[in-house]
Amino acid sequence: MEREQSCSAAVKDEFRPNPHIDAQTLILKSIFFLDGVGEVIVTCNSDGLFWELVDFPETVGSECLGIKLVPDVAAEVKFSDAYAVEFDDFGVIHKSKLAAVASCMICNEYEKQMYRFTVHSFQRSKSQPAHWALTMFTFGHEDQQTCQMWVNQINASLDLEVERPKNLLVFVNPKSGKGIGSRTWEAVAPIFLRAEIITKVIVTERAGHAFDVMASIAKEDLKMYDGIVAVGGDGFFNEILNGFLLSRHLAHYPPAPSDIVDVVQAEGNYSNEAITEDVNQGEDQSPLLLSAKYGGSGLSTSPENSTEYGFDSAFDRWFRFGIIPAGSTDAIVMCSTGYRDPITSTLQIVLGKRVHLDIAQVVRWKETPTSKLEPLVRYAASFAGYGFYGDVITESEKFRWMGPRRYDYAGTRVFLRHSSYEAEVAYVDIKSEDTNTNGKRVLCCHNCSICSTKAYLQHSNTGSDSRQNETRWLKSKGRFLSIGAAVISCRNEKAPDGLVADAHLSDGFLHLILIRDCHHALYLWHLTQLAKKGGNPMDFKFVEHHKTTAFTFTSFGNQSVWNLDGELFEAHQLSAQVFRGLISLFASGPDA
Repeated sequence: MEREQSCSAAVKDEFRPNPHIDAQTLILKSIFFLDGVGEVIVTCNSDGLFWELVDFPETVGSECLGIKLVPDVAAEVKFSDAYAVEFDDFGVIHKSKLAAVASCMICNEYEKQMYRFTVHSFQRSKSQPAHWALTMFTFGHEDQQTCQMWVNQINASLDLEVERPKNLLVFVNPKSGKGIGSRTWEAVAPIFLRAEIITKVIVTERAGHAFDVMASIAKEDLKMYDGIVAVGGDGFFNEILNGFLLSRHLAHYPPAPSDIVDVVQAEGNYSNEAITEDVNQGEDQSPLLLSAKYGGSGLSTSPENSTEYGFDSAFDRWFRFGIIPAGSTDAIVMCSTGYRDPITSTLQIVLGKRVHLDIAQVVRWKETPTSKLEPLVRYAASFAGYGFYGDVITESEKFRWMGPRRYDYAGTRVFLRHSSYEAEVAYVDIKSEDTNTNGKRVLCCHNCSICSTKAYLQHSNTGSDSRQNETRWLKSKGRFLSIGAAVISCRNEKAPDGLVADAHLSDGFLHLILIRDCHHALYLWHLTQLAKKGGNPMDFKFVEHHKTTAFTFTSFGNQSVWNLDGELFEAHQLSAQVFRGLISLFASGPDA
């Protein structure tokens, strides 16, 4: 006991409080009992808490009963990784069990009553670094005031983490996935409470409920929140995203198919060979529809209303979206965090992580061949797909009672039908030097150099390009099994590398994937490559992959169904363009 008192006194001498020193420069050092570890010297500085054992047992490094006597515990917790600290009052602290092993299980006293405080943080899985698990460190001391002083200092340091949200609007879809939306929220809600984040929770009661709330909420009411959190799947997030953007995003439409293709090619010239052509646009054929308005109650996109592309700067610079996965595929979460796990996503929200995300604006010009020209805008955060993808989502609607399994069942039925569709696609030709990769395959990752290059300042928009008259469009038409436009890689459990392995979260490009009509067996081979880690789904003659910023689509059939982030969208004629880094997510990016 004398050794403990003298050592504590020496450590306490290193703390000299100064009223003029703030939380960034104040250093504390004391001896505590760390629960499950033993007596440690703890130092608190501007970066976090660091500790070391006061004394190792004499037998450290030896073995007893085949167990190596080396403590395997963390020695630090950074404030950037901690989300809460709590004073636990008086209670039990468990001492290290190392001594018990050293004495080969001879009974010893391993518990002690003292005042405690707990720091809440996370640790990465050793086998899967993208998987974050809750962890906590409980420190004990015989003096209550010492514990309280440390709690106050740690709280002051956590307050300096200014990127963290304080108020969030949370939408919960109780029917997401297997109907686990509400249970998922109940499991993670205590983390928000512990982090002292105020949450207003809306449990949706019907399809379109979240869209209606987001579309009608007043600007001043929305500014009360630091962000929006969706507890559900990709389709539910798409509903919230569209409710937010349709009434707030100011931008011109992408070019319509008629703006790009002025002369229909000779009838019958729809072979499976790609047809490419340059389309020259004079000033009288500008792709900007300057007086166009959004379908429904959307805002005017005319220049008089906005001098730049985007929306209110208060939302652009601070406002973020979060997704807590509870859906069937959760591709956006897989791509933005690297792991499909509600706890991981929640931790990245409360810690205020941020990545920018490209968003595709899709404009339907005609719903059917006989429809009038009536533009209708929708947004997609992950994927827009036609043919096989549209057929699967249509077929799955007949089997909603099956839950997420309906997609596998519907996919099998659609695959066996092997339907192809006649269509025409035009897309912006992108030079290799404009892709930021110089032809090399660069995967998106945490702190991605491509995605972090002023993403929020470079919203890609074909119409905003000052060199619009130099834009080179290529055209491809024929019979297609599917047409897909991936905004991100679209990783999921069925496709571990995604549809396009090297797609990025915020590089300003769409990945246009055209699957031409081919033999059934070849298409199956392509799908098996998609489902394989490290597969090569693009290495087929019937597969075209084009990196672009905009494209147009025209169907030559009577019915045309698209899949936008898992939602049905009927469109005989449409256009799409990508906006670089249009929104921000509470996420850190995929870990390697």
